[in-house]
Amino acid sequence: MTPQTDDEPLVDDIAARIRARIMNGELAIGKPLRQAALATEFGVSRTPVREALRQLQNGGLIEMQPNRGAVVRVPAPWEVRQAYEVRAELEGMAARRAASRITERGLAALREHNAVLREAAARVAGEGRSAGSPTTTAANDCFHTVICDAADNPWLTRMIDRINESFPRNVSSLALAGDERHRQLNIREHDAVIEALAAHDADRADALMREHVISSGEHLTAWYERRSQTVFHG
Repeated sequence: MTPQTDDEPLVDDIAARIRARIMNGELAIGKPLRQAALATEFGVSRTPVREALRQLQNGGLIEMQPNRGAVVRVPAPWEVRQAYEVRAELEGMAARRAASRITERGLAALREHNAVLREAAARVAGEGRSAGSPTTTAANDCFHTVICDAADNPWLTRMIDRINESFPRNVSSLALAGDERHRQLNIREHDAVIEALAAHDADRADALMREHVISSGEHLTAWYERRSQTVFHG
């Protein structure tokens, strides 16, 4: 990679590439981010890497730790809970708006995405192993995205996206991976939301989505509580 003459686009590009790897789980929470290794990988000096890491630190995805440098940040459980409380209200609003706007194609897409989750859960149960994969992560994300798109409010979508971008997207799947009961609950809650949307019942769609996100947030909070006890903070 040839360094650009304009540092700002280069820094933004490096930050975006590191952010994407954090969000998809390639760079796990608690993992150190070595400036020298990243500079070599991206074919740049340490300076733009350092600035990119500072940008990610300001965004809350990484933190600087004594004797370790930059590491992928483990959110505090209370942060997760509070973020999901806000997300629940926003996604409830999205479901309310979607109830009068969603098309048959949108409903079909919701059923298809939930079918991916249901088939994965059945396959996992039959094989006796844990779940969680890029496919199920994408299916779960797409389920919520379809509803946000149907709500037809770009401001609402941006606010929801901003919350989602605060936490690695693969973590929800990891949290579900070892919990068969919650995995099945997640699928049933999706089914109930689909039914409410298909009936154009805005009140029920709103309430069910808020309950679903709060439930997911509590489960994710518990996962982060367990994880924060095992990730070394030096």
